[in-house]
Amino acid sequence: MAQRTLARYLTEEQRNKGVITGDLKLLIEVVARACQAISIAIGKGGLGDVLGEAGSDNVQGEAQKKLDVLSNDILLDANEWGGHLAAMASEEMDLPHLVPHRFPKGEYLLTFDPLDGSSNIDVNVSIGTIFSVLKCPESADLSTPEAAERAFLQPGTAQVAAGYAVYGPTTLLVLTVGDGVACFTLDREQGQFLLTQEHMQIPADTKEFSINMANQRFWEAPVQRYVGEMQQGREGPLGKDYNMRWVASMVADVHRIMTRGGIFMYPIDSKLTAQGGKLRLMYEANPMAMLVEQAGGAATTGHCRILDIAPARLHQRVPVIMGSKNEVARITAYHTA
Repeated sequence: MAQRTLARYLTEEQRNKGVITGDLKLLIEVVARACQAISIAIGKGGLGDVLGEAGSDNVQGEAQKKLDVLSNDILLDANEWGGHLAAMASEEMDLPHLVPHRFPKGEYLLTFDPLDGSSNIDVNVSIGTIFSVLKCPESADLSTPEAAERAFLQPGTAQVAAGYAVYGPTTLLVLTVGDGVACFTLDREQGQFLLTQEHMQIPADTKEFSINMANQRFWEAPVQRYVGEMQQGREGPLGKDYNMRWVASMVADVHRIMTRGGIFMYPIDSKLTAQGGKLRLMYEANPMAMLVEQAGGAATTGHCRILDIAPARLHQRVPVIMGSKNEVARITAYHTA
């Protein structure tokens, strides 16, 4: 039997299960095609003059890579004309991008980090795209980008779909529409994503953790305690030896956890207190939290479930701890003790 394509998978979710609408199906297909285009650009590397700095900063004041800008443009251009969206918001832009008046407007909002882990671009390490879909409130004011920002300020529980693409040895699309998590692999010859794993599940226990140890001296006491116990190995209170894995690309680190378990942490520390954390709630934490929970894992700030946070700002940052359920429960208990 031939492998199921992304289009067939989404059609079954729509027609047989009634999980998604026809417009949401088409929207996800457009996002997937944009990810294919980004994959092609990344694959050209230095041959396509896409490496290096763009000479500009994003809204967070971070230096943009050429591929950051290119990936953002690909996603905007692919999605603005299809009639499925009311507006888009990107980590790379200060304000939402409204659908131009010459195109029909749809009922959904799309948020994305066009190229996560872009510091790894020039050294040929896996990077990715993260995206999230929300329903646009009927009462939303879309007259200006400034007014449209309020439409996006919905908790993660309101997401109707979330996913990420991994641009590595193969290009993968990992997706949830609220009915579990499925993984698709890009067949470059056919030019389409084929279903290669359905009902992804994160083991409840793990022996791997992912954290930037260079920040250890800045962590709060609960994180210091938890990582310290893991470092003690089988002789310590946790009774087992752990391995540390850190790619510095959230997509790559979380995908490893989605595949074989683990815990990913970018906790609050004394350097990040003023800004609330390192990772962005709308573009990174919420979509990844939805995927992790749909795969049987858990996602928290240490004090509360990520998906329950009511966002106050489009570019709000939060601490992130996610992955194997029992490990997340342990460090959460340390925070609330």
